[in-house]
Amino acid sequence: MTQTMKKKDVVIIGLGWTGAISGIELAKEGLEIVALERGEDRDTVPSFAYPKPADELKYGVRLGTAVRPRDHTLTIRRGLDQVALPYRQLGSFLPGIGVGGAGIHWNGMTWRAQPEELRARSYIEETFGNIIPEDMTIQDWGVTYDELERHFDMFEKVVGVSGTAGNLNGKIQEGGDPFEGPRKNPYPMPALPYTYNGRLFAAGAKKIGLHPFPCPSAIASEAYTNPYGMQMGPCNYCGFCERYGCLNYSKASPQVSVLAALKRYKNFEYRVKSEVLRIEKSADGKTVTGVTYVNEKNEEFFQPADLVILGGFMINNVHLLLLSGLGQPYDPITGEGVIGRNYAYQTAIGGGTLFFKDKVFNPFVGTGCNGSYLDDYSFNQIDMAKEGFIGGSRISSGQTNGQPIRNMPLPGGTPAWGAEWKKAVGDWYGHAMSIGQHGSVMSYRDAYLDLDPTYKDKFGRPLMRMTFNWHNNEIRMSQFITDKINKIAEAIGPDEYRQKPAMKEGQQYDTRIYQTTHTVGGAIMGTDPKRSALNRYLQHWDYHNLFIPGANAFPQNIQHNPTGTLGALTYWMLENIKSDYLKNPRPLA
Repeated sequence: MTQTMKKKDVVIIGLGWTGAISGIELAKEGLEIVALERGEDRDTVPSFAYPKPADELKYGVRLGTAVRPRDHTLTIRRGLDQVALPYRQLGSFLPGIGVGGAGIHWNGMTWRAQPEELRARSYIEETFGNIIPEDMTIQDWGVTYDELERHFDMFEKVVGVSGTAGNLNGKIQEGGDPFEGPRKNPYPMPALPYTYNGRLFAAGAKKIGLHPFPCPSAIASEAYTNPYGMQMGPCNYCGFCERYGCLNYSKASPQVSVLAALKRYKNFEYRVKSEVLRIEKSADGKTVTGVTYVNEKNEEFFQPADLVILGGFMINNVHLLLLSGLGQPYDPITGEGVIGRNYAYQTAIGGGTLFFKDKVFNPFVGTGCNGSYLDDYSFNQIDMAKEGFIGGSRISSGQTNGQPIRNMPLPGGTPAWGAEWKKAVGDWYGHAMSIGQHGSVMSYRDAYLDLDPTYKDKFGRPLMRMTFNWHNNEIRMSQFITDKINKIAEAIGPDEYRQKPAMKEGQQYDTRIYQTTHTVGGAIMGTDPKRSALNRYLQHWDYHNLFIPGANAFPQNIQHNPTGTLGALTYWMLENIKSDYLKNPRPLA
């Protein structure tokens, strides 16, 4: 029997970045709020107190901060004519679980979408003419960079970004990214110092006329207090960032940046191990009334609320919308429907490893967002008509994950085992640096999310089904960027160079290899309810008291990591909820 809980003003689904920020901003308005998190409770202490995080086997290899596929997974296929199979072993992407979500195990890279990316279709058509392929379904976001700028700024202050501004109020700054959108304020903290690989990369890039700059990092370079009164300590370059919780209060996370402040509000509570089964609709079908969830004892509850914030990982957000019947499911054959539309990923295939007999890099010293980066081949710099692809990519050399199990690069031709392998490890450990790429992925008619017709979860609900494969556009971009990486490597001048191949023509998406956790789309924002699930305020077109701040809102993927843009969109949404919606609940567009 379903038990009905006391009604709240707001129920938040998920307690990662978007859930935590939504919680504190609405709690300040005096609203009664409950957040429901399906995973366990976690905090820096005791969850990540020393020496717990310094366990590469548990976290780096066995993925102790990620979701367990036996508990929550999806099915994946490459094309409409294939049968999807369950994602039984984590590989390509690593969804988080528990309080803090993927904000626990991220690297801290905090970027802004370029202004041109937020109006991608308009920018391309205005600049290059009719070059968008018919099957490419990219669109403008419905919100501009100028509208988001102060919200980017707020998120950067909350997470404590260390960096060097490149465009300050329209004036290009030495040492920063000259191709970024204009910012009104510098980063909250100076950039993290380069490790040796970053200095070599920057020198090689400058040698051939490129513009290197330090990574904007939500990792403190000095002592810092954010707008919520949360304190961060300077990073000690321990090397345990990606896939790990930070023991030093140096890397931003929902715990470090928001949650301790949020928990002080008596009008906020959160419940862990609470799995939301569906979002409930009103009798007239114009609003949602709350959520039905189960606790760890499998007891079922209905939590009524006036406002629902769906703030989980983007795949989970889209899954709940489909399970709850909230919006028309997307049909790739007809092109109609909006829920599941425009799923996209990230390109990170192609690069190289440089070996030096007389240079020592100490790879165990590093941060999650360390090193030197380039935006010379970014979305707003590429001549897309000339190069034959739509998109852009950064190139970088960072130094992180230098732990011994996962970091053992060796020159080409080295035996895979035996005495010669052992000798090569002794000769080359600490004598290598890498260069990689990280690029955009456009959305396509045949890349989408829907409910699987065969496989079900432990509650008897259909699993989410992902249909995605690489397209020629992204393959060409990978090849173009890899060629640029090779030129930078040549300018640096290693003793040996081992190229990591670019994507090849006809290459298939491989779920076994980690690439990024930057999955986006499926419930996108826009200005046309026939082509988007959400309006420009991240409000569901059909249910005005349902807001969905997540990477699901991205109409296609940007070239950089999504968290900075996701954070800005969340503050944009909350500004409009607080200043307008709460005074007169209704559709805002």
